[in-house]
Amino acid sequence: MSPTKLPADDYYASLPKHIAGAGAIIRDAADRILVVKPSYRDDTWEIPGGGLDAGEDPLQAARREVREELGIDLAPGRLLVVDWVPEQADGRPPLVNYLFDGGLMSQDECENRIHLDSDELAEWRLATSVEWDALFAPHLARRLHASSRALAEGSAVYLQRGFAPTRPEN
Repeated sequence: MSPTKLPADDYYASLPKHIAGAGAIIRDAADRILVVKPSYRDDTWEIPGGGLDAGEDPLQAARREVREELGIDLAPGRLLVVDWVPEQADGRPPLVNYLFDGGLMSQDECENRIHLDSDELAEWRLATSVEWDALFAPHLARRLHASSRALAEGSAVYLQRGFAPTRPEN
């Protein structure tokens, strides 16, 4: 039996749906990472970033989100982490999240340049790696630790819900 040829629109409509997000890891010389407290939730901190808009690539989204949330126009650097998060029980489709190197900013630069979007963010701070596990949801904390390692090693990391996947045995 031969497969039925679908019109392109029908074929694309039949494919699984995924969402994508992107963010920037902005840090200071002491390797503290700029973290933000969303105004719309109180259970976790986040890094500057958000969902991709239609027609936008991950680098563009990271830059736009930092500009919208913090009032800073920066061109994100190299890719640090790609994290795949499967479909959630609440119906959220699978998510792929890209984290890019946002560069260095001192405490003074942050204080002088950051202008929070109060509709989205309540506050910001520079947090040490020791603080991440207490501030972030577990998968986000794992993602930050992986980002920190990628920065130190000059590498990029693929994760699944914040964990490095294990290779299947052949």
